[in-house]
Amino acid sequence: MNQNLQSGKAVIPAHPWVDRYLEYILIEKGLSENSLSSYSNDLNSLLLFLEAKSFRLQDLSDKTLFLYLTYLRAKGLKSRSLARHLSSLRGFFAYAMDERWYKEDPGHLLENPKLPKKLPEFLTRDEISRLLALPDSSTKLGMRDKVMLELLYAAGLRVSELVEMTVLDYDAQVGLLKIFGKGAKERLIPIHYMAQDVLNQYLEYTRPTFKPSENFMFLNRSGKGLTRQGVWKLIKKFAKAADIKRSISPHTFRHSFATHLLEGGADLRTVQLLLGHADISATEIYTHVESNRLKILHQKYHPRSGM
Repeated sequence: MNQNLQSGKAVIPAHPWVDRYLEYILIEKGLSENSLSSYSNDLNSLLLFLEAKSFRLQDLSDKTLFLYLTYLRAKGLKSRSLARHLSSLRGFFAYAMDERWYKEDPGHLLENPKLPKKLPEFLTRDEISRLLALPDSSTKLGMRDKVMLELLYAAGLRVSELVEMTVLDYDAQVGLLKIFGKGAKERLIPIHYMAQDVLNQYLEYTRPTFKPSENFMFLNRSGKGLTRQGVWKLIKKFAKAADIKRSISPHTFRHSFATHLLEGGADLRTVQLLLGHADISATEIYTHVESNRLKILHQKYHPRSGM
């Protein structure tokens, strides 16, 4: 493999097919910079492997791909990372076939490794209540924190969606949040009256005291938008104060939102729309909740359950 003698890092070989594909997913599909970076890293890894073996991308075969997967596993790539990596390759191969760069899809035999089903960590309703009661709403920072916690739980927001939300993304007349999720996809989320009430108070009385220099909904002491790291630190602080021993993050509120909706009777499709999942498979990690609810309903209403 060629090496960059000045930096000591592998020189990533350029390839017009990869450049075209990355331009396509950036412009046409509207992927975020983080997603684009992941795709680029995965494809560049393949290019480096091919160069080291004196193979060409245009001559890629399923046998060469098998060697590449063996190489990735030998590097210690775990199943979840490997699955994401294969997803990047499949996307590229699908585009390459549309462009007729290959006569046969070299990735047609690629299969994802079986991933262990990991149940999401969520908070109990009592833990949520304790957390929401902690911020001191008589202070401007406390009021800001209270509203943030309320919205994380009321709307199931990702932390990036929370910090990027602006005052114009809230329609107080109907109680709707306009959220821009992954891939800049927009969704509308209704919030309950308690969350609307504290958000309205915050916007009218508290937020102006931060002397905003930016249009973000939630601001730091300098009047600028909060960072994701800042929200993480606040969650850790409140979790400790609420005597929650487990390690939680802003995403724990999102899992709690989905779990509690399902426990209350919502269906998976509704939860999928509220979470902004493009595919129902992403929401299926919560099926354990749905299954438990169905068992309870079956035992309660089936005429022979009590026999």
